[in-house]
Amino acid sequence: MIPPTSDTPEAGTVRLVDYLAGELARAGVTHVFGVGGANIEDLYDAVHRDGTIRGVVAKHEFSAVTMADGYARTTGRLGVVAATSGGGAMNLVPGLAEAYASRVPVLALVGQPPNGQAGHGAFQDSSGKGGSFDAAEVFTPVSRFCARVEDADSLLELLPRAVEAAQTDPRGPAVLLLPKDVQEARIWSPGRGGAPAPDVPTPASGASAAPLDTSALAAVSDTLRKAGRVLVIAGEDVAAGDARAELAELARNLGAWVAVTPDAKDVFDNRDPRFAGVAGVMGHANVEDCLRRADVCLLVGTRLPLLARGGLERALAATEVVCLGPEPPFVPGTALRGDLREVLRAVTGRLPPRPHACPPHAGPLPMPVPSPVSRAPGKTIGYAQAIAAVEAALPQCAHVFVDAGNAGASAVHLLPAPRHGRFVVAVGMGGMGYTFGAGIGAALATGRRTYVLAGDGSFFMHGMEVHTAVEYAAPVTFVIFNNNAHAMCALREEFLQGGIRSDDLFRRTDLAAGVAAAFPSLDVTGAGDAAQLRQALLRSNTSGGPAFVALDCDPGEIPPFLPFQSFTTTTDSAVRPDTKENSDERGAVHVG
Repeated sequence: MIPPTSDTPEAGTVRLVDYLAGELARAGVTHVFGVGGANIEDLYDAVHRDGTIRGVVAKHEFSAVTMADGYARTTGRLGVVAATSGGGAMNLVPGLAEAYASRVPVLALVGQPPNGQAGHGAFQDSSGKGGSFDAAEVFTPVSRFCARVEDADSLLELLPRAVEAAQTDPRGPAVLLLPKDVQEARIWSPGRGGAPAPDVPTPASGASAAPLDTSALAAVSDTLRKAGRVLVIAGEDVAAGDARAELAELARNLGAWVAVTPDAKDVFDNRDPRFAGVAGVMGHANVEDCLRRADVCLLVGTRLPLLARGGLERALAATEVVCLGPEPPFVPGTALRGDLREVLRAVTGRLPPRPHACPPHAGPLPMPVPSPVSRAPGKTIGYAQAIAAVEAALPQCAHVFVDAGNAGASAVHLLPAPRHGRFVVAVGMGGMGYTFGAGIGAALATGRRTYVLAGDGSFFMHGMEVHTAVEYAAPVTFVIFNNNAHAMCALREEFLQGGIRSDDLFRRTDLAAGVAAAFPSLDVTGAGDAAQLRQALLRSNTSGGPAFVALDCDPGEIPPFLPFQSFTTTTDSAVRPDTKENSDERGAVHVG
C-alpha cells in the first residue's frame, strides 16, 4: 500500500477499487449488480471508468443478489453484487441465504464506513467495535468465506481466496467487507513497480478435484451393473456441473427412467421417452410408480431434500439407493462423492456400452385436482390453461424462472422445461419475489428471452424490479398470476387450521393497469383468457425488451401440490392410480 503522504496520485499506482474492477473483469465477470451508496460509490465509479463490466442498479439489495444469482445459474460464472453499509448491507442477507442453500457462486462486495470511524459512532457502523454489531458475524453463516479487508494490501490475498471459495464445492457466496478508506487507497499497479498479484481463479482454473474413492466407485458400478431396473433422480448439481450430456449417456447405458427434482427440470429432456417426471411434492405419480418397480434408485447431483422426496419415503426405504455427487445424500445409501462430471464418466466407463430403452412407464401425467370453490368475483384463467398457453409460446432457447406459491407449483408440475434454456426454481430458501431479480440477471447476462412466472404476492414484494428491466431493456417477460391473495397460505388455513382468515385474501388489484400507467413504454397486457395470454407472450418474444402480462386466477384453485391432496375431495386412488395404499396409509405430507 502507498503511504497516504501525498495529495497527488503516484505514478504506477491505482485505486484499490480500480484494481478490483480489473481483476473481476479478468476473471470473466461481465456485470455487477447492486444499489449504490456513500460507502460503495468508489467501486461503482471504478466499474464505470473501466467500462469492461456493466454496472446494473437494482431497486433493492435482495433483488441485486438474486440478479447475481440468476446470472451465475445461467452462465456458470461468478455472480457479483455490490452494496453499501447499514440497511443496504443487511438487505443482502436473504438473497445470500438462498445462494448458500442452493450452492450458487456469488461474490458480495459490501461497503463499510472508514476504518478510522469504526467504534466512534460512525453512521451505519457494523465493525463490532464501540457497541456496534459485527457485520462479519452476520454474513459468516450465509457464506463460504467472509472477511473484512483491513488494508489495501490484504485484498491481494483475500480476493482470490473469496472467489475460489465461492466456486469450490460446496459452492456458495463469499463476502468481502470493504471500508471506504481501503477502497480509496492506492496500490502499486501489478507489473508497474509492485509485486505480481495472485490470479483470481475462474471455475476452470480452480484446484483439481480430489481422486475418486476407488472402492466406492467399484461398489457403485457393481450395484448398477447387476440392477435390472434403475430410476435416476437428477438434481440441480447436474446443471451447475454442466453434466447433462454425461447424465444422458449414463441413463442410456442403464436403460433407466429419469426423474428430476423440482429445481432441476432442465437437466434432462422433458420430452425424452425416459423422462418419468418431477419427484416430490410438486411431482408426478409416475415417479413413485417407477421407484416401486426399480431395483436401484440412483441420485445424480441431488441430496434429495424434503421437497424432492415428499411422498416417496416409503418407496425409498424399500429400494437400494446410490448417490453420485459432491455432497452426501439426506437418505441412506451408497455415495460416490466427487466432481459430478468426473464421477459420471467414471461410472459410465465401468458399465457395458449397451444403450437400451427403459421399461414401459406412464410418463409425467398431470395430477388430478378438484374443481375450485370459486372465490374470485369475475372471470379467471385456470392454472392448467395458463401454463398450456405459456408452453405454446415459450421459445426453446428461453430461460424460465418460477417463483414460490400456487402458480409456481403449477408451473413445476405442468410446464416442460425449454430444451436449450434454464428452468430455475429457488427452493433453497423459497423466498417470494426471487424471480424478478434473477430473471433480469439471467436476461442481461445471456441476452436470451427470459420468462418470470410469479404470483401477485411475489410481485408486491419485489415486482418493482420491472423498473430495472425497463431501464436496461432486459428481454424479460413477466407473467403474473393474480389471485388477489396469498393463496397457498389461505389453502393451508382452510385445510390445516379450520378455516380461511380474511387477512390472506385481498381486494382486487388491476396490476396491468397500474404497471401500464407507471411504465408507458412497457408492453403491458391484461389477459382475459388463455388465447390473449398466448398472443401477448408471442408478441413479447419478438421484442428486444421487457413485457408484462397479468392474468386473473382463482384463489380457491388447488394447485398440484401433494400436501394438499389428502385434504381434497379427489381420492388418493385417483391421484396415485398404480398404488394399493390409500390416503390413511400414506399419511399427509407436510412441507413448510
